Amino acid sequence: MQAVQALGQALRARGWRLATAESCTGGLIAAACTEVAGSSDWFERGYVTYSNAAKTELLGVPAALIAQHGAVSEAVARAMAAGALARAPVQLAVAVTGIAGPGGAVPGKPVGTVWLAWATAAAVQAERLQLAGDRSAVRSASVVAALARLIQAAAGT
Repeated sequence: MQAVQALGQALRARGWRLATAESCTGGLIAAACTEVAGSSDWFERGYVTYSNAAKTELLGVPAALIAQHGAVSEAVARAMAAGALARAPVQLAVAVTGIAGPGGAVPGKPVGTVWLAWATAAAVQAERLQLAGDRSAVRSASVVAALARLIQAAAGT
């Protein structure tokens, strides 16, 4: 995948390593990264935190934050990214949480709602995506979007 190669080049150029914190993508971002030979130079680890308990236990996302905002929210995505950054020896972390479908929609959060967040020591940023298609399409589009944001973050743009 060309995006993963670009990400690897950008991370190597800065001497950075990456961690992922994934919910609705179930490890697909980590899998895409590690599909490329040489990714051990820049990919550190991935957390698959599908359940709310896993988000709390592995990433330190406060249970009260999940209860207040829901697992699919900007606040939780930001906390996931910050938690991965804090718990791994990395300079960049990405998090994704969303509703891939076909069920799971709630008022204000239809199927295809995905929150991405990425974190460096300088800042945590987040973006809401509203993706179309079936479960597979939503998950694939989430990976593509995450890789694009990671390339930008690693390149400092």
